[in-house]
Amino acid sequence: MEKYVISGGVSLKGEVEISGAKNAAVAIIPATILSDGPCVIENIPSISDVSMIIRILYEMGAQVRMINKSTIEIDTTRITNPVVPYEMVRHMRASYYLLGALLGKFKNARVAMPGGCDFGVRPIDQHLKGFKSLGADYEIDHGMIDVHAESLIGSQIYFDMVTVGATINVMLAAVRAEGLTIIENAAKEPHIVDLANFLNSMGADIMGAGTDVIKIRGVSHLKGATYSIIPDQIEAGTYMAAAVATKGDILVKNVIPKHLESITAKLEKIGAEIEEFDDSIRVSMHGDIQKSSVKTMPHPGFPTDMQPQVTALLTLAEGTSIVTEGVWDNRFRYVDELRRMGADISVDGKVAVVEGTGHLTGAPVKATDLRAGAALIIAALAADGTTEIEDIYHIERGYEDIEKKLRNLGANIKKISIPGSSVRKAL
Repeated sequence: MEKYVISGGVSLKGEVEISGAKNAAVAIIPATILSDGPCVIENIPSISDVSMIIRILYEMGAQVRMINKSTIEIDTTRITNPVVPYEMVRHMRASYYLLGALLGKFKNARVAMPGGCDFGVRPIDQHLKGFKSLGADYEIDHGMIDVHAESLIGSQIYFDMVTVGATINVMLAAVRAEGLTIIENAAKEPHIVDLANFLNSMGADIMGAGTDVIKIRGVSHLKGATYSIIPDQIEAGTYMAAAVATKGDILVKNVIPKHLESITAKLEKIGAEIEEFDDSIRVSMHGDIQKSSVKTMPHPGFPTDMQPQVTALLTLAEGTSIVTEGVWDNRFRYVDELRRMGADISVDGKVAVVEGTGHLTGAPVKATDLRAGAALIIAALAADGTTEIEDIYHIERGYEDIEKKLRNLGANIKKISIPGSSVRKAL
């Protein structure tokens, strides 16, 4: 295993190029199963979650060709067995998108319950409700989800809560159903719009993605397509928060500023200076970080995937800040690690009270999940002294070349092997 060693106190300066969106990639790659021809996907991030989903398709029989580091050709026409065992999916939550894609293509799917980040209950009841509305039956036994239908028929589906995963999964199944499917109370995240655009480029008929009502008119055939994934707004937000934490000045390139509106608004509120361009954002920080209140909400609200990073940032403010997690349960597990660095945070359910002390100190810590790991990096960059972060495989699930990108901004960070440890195999 490996760890990051970070010596804090250096202001980040320079430019950073943002990679393709993780959350879009792990939905779009399974969607290639629905195609009757090869697909070329561009701007794919080089991260372990994407490598895993590609590996799953390969092991199922897909032909995969890497054109370059960020472009891949996938031909799924040779996939004939819609079964995905636990060994393939145990490390990633987004593998459940295989359910919708396989159901849409074969009217049958058997997929093991997935793994991934563990920070609270992530039920799939809304996914199954959507599949059932399309005419599918399902069973869950021995850790496997079995969904099957004689035919899929378009239907009106209302989600009891806003759910990104179920919105995506039902879109994937409904695109090959007969007739019109209407999803109400749909999630509106940018990667849902990106998935809809990809499916439409293959010949699907999807309207309303990005609103709370999505209409999908099923088609019998989807052709291969070439498509470029949107930039990752969470990766961008993470570097922006790091610039603020270190009182730096960076240009974040290859972004869609509109996707970052809730993040830029919050950073401005705590004192950052933001300048937007067509496809880049400049972030600088010259004064003290201001206390603030944050509540995560579904898009276009403040994203839950930025909550740990901003909480780390608020430990550096003077005064009391309130952070409310409005999406997931138990997403404050990283707080104990920040406390090791001197943070004063108390948690009650979905609310964290951050008593900013204005400084942190380096300490040995462990990443508990992907975004928690990003929060620890931000804290370490701003802390006095040296921080060692273990379990960094969590971080590398979602951030491409983060060590290299931070070093290019001036950070004192290196990755070293932990003596006597065994290498954790992601694939």
